[in-house]
Amino acid sequence: MSKILIIDDEKPIRNTLRDILQYEKFEIVEAADGAEGIRLAAEHNPDLVLCDIKMAKMDGLEVLSKLQELNPDMPVVMISGHGTIETAVEALKKGAYDYIAKPPDLNRLLVTVRNAMDRSTLITETKTLKRKVYKTRSIIGESEAILTIKSMIDKVAATDARVMITGSNGTGKELVARWLHEKSNRADGPLIEVNCAAIPSELIESELFGHEKGAFTSAIKQRVGKFELAKDGTLFLDEIGDMSLSAQSKVLRALQENKITRVGGEKEIPVNPRIIAATNKDLKSEIEKGNFREDLYHRLSVILIHVPSLNERKEDIPLLAEHFIQEICEDYGMPVKQFSAEALKELQKTDWTGNIRELHNVVERLVILCDKKITDKDVKTFAGK
Repeated sequence: MSKILIIDDEKPIRNTLRDILQYEKFEIVEAADGAEGIRLAAEHNPDLVLCDIKMAKMDGLEVLSKLQELNPDMPVVMISGHGTIETAVEALKKGAYDYIAKPPDLNRLLVTVRNAMDRSTLITETKTLKRKVYKTRSIIGESEAILTIKSMIDKVAATDARVMITGSNGTGKELVARWLHEKSNRADGPLIEVNCAAIPSELIESELFGHEKGAFTSAIKQRVGKFELAKDGTLFLDEIGDMSLSAQSKVLRALQENKITRVGGEKEIPVNPRIIAATNKDLKSEIEKGNFREDLYHRLSVILIHVPSLNERKEDIPLLAEHFIQEICEDYGMPVKQFSAEALKELQKTDWTGNIRELHNVVERLVILCDKKITDKDVKTFAGK
């Protein structure tokens, strides 16, 4: 249910607005003056504010400015029985969504409220999508291991040196790869990702090198491979330890000669992407077993970056949890919840076999299921294995 905060020092007006909006199934919070309104806005994070302009203790335009500081995306509709065109224009210039004269026309009020709600929802969705699509997450942590990784990224990113990233599932290997690309001279080019474990062995060569029309039964048209798509950018080969030996030999050739040949083709195509690889396997052990080519390993591992498990850097858990809770609450459009000090300590005691990914999932679960203050009891209840 959407929540509306009404700020007006005239009780009859508040009562009228409340009755109208409650009938329309909105949840209503009321404030009798500007200071109380600002406090309630901070506490409830309403979807919309209706604010009187002429109030005794604090002028409505001053309240508007304070609300803008609190949350610039919160729509505020100004209401006044003493308004002029100049007042309305000033309110809109200061960031008000709209201006309504007293006594408010019922239809005009409801149309304005619904439009403001739709706009607020659109802004929230757009921000969420932009973050998911465009923003590379920060590498959160102040542990010695994370500071070393950040330093390595800064030193290595500007070069074209190939990088091998190792670490367990969920530790953030992909994030390291993204930052190597973001800080590189190739940042304007594409970052092309290939999950070698998710592609069947019979299709991996087509995925990497492309194929010509008719190369095999389902090849109904020519396809450009990831090596070509990553031109002037970065090719990230995730879970490379799961790549077939046949594909490994062709990747090795591509790295040696900077050329590839599409499946079913004869023409050599020059390629020169920067290669970043990642794996959760012990590749030296895989080499001994005959599952991974030693010469390819040495080609790929000019720079080695190991991402530690979350259990190896538990001092970073409070920072990560606080970061995730803000991000998740923003995604859900709800007031930011807080961890008690005991809850953060309880998170540090947990055995995080799923690493960062598991911690993020647990924080999201706590945001959804718990009250505004998340306690150690909540963590014990909802972070259980």
